Amino acid sequence: MTDLMALFTDPAVLAALITLVVMEVVLGIDNLIFISILSNKLPEEQRQKARRMGIGLALIMRLGLLSMISWIVGLTAPVIDLGITGPLDARGAPSFETVFSWRDIILIAGGLFLVWKATKEIHHSMDPVPSDDDVLDKKAVASLTFGAAIFQILLLDMVFSIDSILTAVGMTDHLPVMVVAVVTAVLVMLLAADPLANFINRNPTVVMLALGFLLMIGAVLIMDGFGVHVPKGYIYAAMAFSALVEALNIFSRRAQERRKGVVAKTDAGD
Repeated sequence: MTDLMALFTDPAVLAALITLVVMEVVLGIDNLIFISILSNKLPEEQRQKARRMGIGLALIMRLGLLSMISWIVGLTAPVIDLGITGPLDARGAPSFETVFSWRDIILIAGGLFLVWKATKEIHHSMDPVPSDDDVLDKKAVASLTFGAAIFQILLLDMVFSIDSILTAVGMTDHLPVMVVAVVTAVLVMLLAADPLANFINRNPTVVMLALGFLLMIGAVLIMDGFGVHVPKGYIYAAMAFSALVEALNIFSRRAQERRKGVVAKTDAGD
């Protein structure tokens, strides 16, 4: 206990902790958007349960991976070499990697799954009318949908958890700092899950924007797996700008609706 108190009173450690918490929260946004969109596909009485279960699984997975840090670090060791030399960039280095580690393979698989899932949901949003074959027993459909949702959340939890833990390992050598940062980030996700999911559900245009985010995140994961590293700051800056524009659109639509309501009341009074 004394060692822990001494550790967390060290200014350098506190600075690393704050930085890591912010990084983990930002990295958790991707995970949270996916969970929110997927849980909103469930019957209303199951949505909160799915979100909490998904975030709980994310916490368990992150803490489990922290207990196997040496194994996690080993995931970055090359396991496949295609022996292909890619095009050279301006510095004379290959523009993408042909030597892959388990981390690269997991990121590529997770990115492909994310792109597939986002594309499928965009198609469903564009053509939401079900066919006659989709009219099945309601209870059976709900049960299948809940199980499928948890399974898909678990798959993406694994991808985002590995990325999260590797980020933590790269920023500090202190395991207690990593644990505190991960738990804090997951608690923030838990608090933000219901408000974010409800906001997305109330604003259909936000759903399409969030699916666009998932497409972009999936593409970035695939590129990262091939060794093409896109600075995360650019990605999150683009997401923040898009979210700001969408917020302005929402405020504009609500202002127009209020004006229409005032005009309607005035006409009714006349």
